[in-house]
Amino acid sequence: MTNTPVITIDEKAALLLEEARMAHENYLIKQQDADLEKAIEYYIDAIKTNPAISESYYRLASLLLLKGQISVEGALEQCRTALTLEPENVNAHIYTGYFQCLNGNFEEAEKEFKLAVNNSGKNSARPRLFLSKLLFSRIRNHDSSVTDVMKFLYYFLSGSMMIMWDCPSIKMFCKFLANDFSVFSYKKLGETFEKMKLFPSALEAYSKGLEKTSQGNLFYQKMGDLSLECNDIEASLEFYKKAYELNPSDREVLIKMATICQTYFPEKTDETIDYYTTLLEFGIDMDKIYYELGHLYLAKSDKINAVSAFKLAQELNPENPYYNNSLAYAYIKAELYDDAIEYYQKAIKLNPDAEWTSIVCHALGAIYADVKNNFEAAEATFNAGMVLDQKNVDIQLSLGDLYMNEGDLDKAIKTYCDAITTDPENYLAYAKTGLALWEKDYLEESIVAFHKSIELNPDFEIAQNNLGVVYLDGLGDPKEAVQYFKNAININPNYTLAYFNLGRAYQAIGDKTLAAEYYQMTMDLNKITEELSEKEIRDRLYDLFN
Repeated sequence: MTNTPVITIDEKAALLLEEARMAHENYLIKQQDADLEKAIEYYIDAIKTNPAISESYYRLASLLLLKGQISVEGALEQCRTALTLEPENVNAHIYTGYFQCLNGNFEEAEKEFKLAVNNSGKNSARPRLFLSKLLFSRIRNHDSSVTDVMKFLYYFLSGSMMIMWDCPSIKMFCKFLANDFSVFSYKKLGETFEKMKLFPSALEAYSKGLEKTSQGNLFYQKMGDLSLECNDIEASLEFYKKAYELNPSDREVLIKMATICQTYFPEKTDETIDYYTTLLEFGIDMDKIYYELGHLYLAKSDKINAVSAFKLAQELNPENPYYNNSLAYAYIKAELYDDAIEYYQKAIKLNPDAEWTSIVCHALGAIYADVKNNFEAAEATFNAGMVLDQKNVDIQLSLGDLYMNEGDLDKAIKTYCDAITTDPENYLAYAKTGLALWEKDYLEESIVAFHKSIELNPDFEIAQNNLGVVYLDGLGDPKEAVQYFKNAININPNYTLAYFNLGRAYQAIGDKTLAAEYYQMTMDLNKITEELSEKEIRDRLYDLFN
């Protein structure tokens, strides 16, 4: 039976400290948060295992300060603990001096660096250089004497010469140099292949760089960029995710992930929201992030959060017309129309672009017309929009609708005709003109307009149905009307009114069987669509046989 060797507490602590050193060193080279977290974890475990090792305290203090988890005073307290355990520890004095500099205690820092120099012997390059830097800062701030200048030159020159005997520094420098050369080589090779459009070779070069160097974050980003260029969106997102896992503080990668998810994966709205929410923690371009979040919440029909996000964006940048416009739209979704009017008016006042502002006028006019029933305000807003953009056909059509609802057929016809003049290929404009002409009893002109609308868009079922109505009720030609009602039903099998009108046409022809059949279809479909009065349909059906 073999005996398993027992690891002592000191040996276990030494192993943990070595793991911490390696992770710390990797972080200094790669600058990736995963290594930083690992180093912190190992240093803490080393202290728990053996609290008597001074090195764990000052190195842990530097990393916790870097992460913002402790203050400078907290870091100094850790160094005091290290010096209590090992008063002549050179690195403990160097770290203490560095933290004293951060705390503004330059005299105390100078003392610590001098103690480190005295305790280091020929390996005192680092504390000498730190001390020279401190003296140089004093000289630069004009709070110095000739003695300080001489001290600076002495410590700087002696530290620079003695760096050759500082084995840890030379070792770290060589690692930096070797890693940087490998990174440079694989990066340039991949970029060269990209320029030559040899994308598989470029991807292979980046993969090699990922394997051979410690810059995973960089090469995953390059692979993500390349995949995006090759339109392999899913692979691109996965590479960016791996890069982000290695360095969660990389804001640019996070932006790329958020943008890709928002653009290409609308089903991943929650994931995209998480990315943008994380971006807020950086405190940069917060108004833009809230703006994007507002649109994402709208996509989820989360009206409250959408309003809140747009409101935060608008408060951060109240002069941005697009933020005001989007906030107004969110208020419409939340049925808060007075608030929507306020912010639409602000957006219009800012007027960044005539064409865009005309569209905003259209939206505001629609609220006045459809919600507030304020004819004068709606007309004035629509007209303002047309002044801004005379080619805005949509706003012309809405103004025509406003006149139609008010019963001013002459103005409606003129406005619709103006829309046709603006866009002769607009099938909707011809259909609306046809309806207004029908209401005005201009039957022939109405038929011409509907035919033109159908010619431009044969799949516009409303024009097909309305043309059938003109033939049926205007010209008294039910046989001609039948085909147009059938066309409307073929285009839209759920068009309840077309079924009803087809039933009326067959009733006028005298075919009671087909009329009854289509009335029955109308009744069945109307239970779902609720377009018509059920009593009217039922009365029509019963009248066939009375």
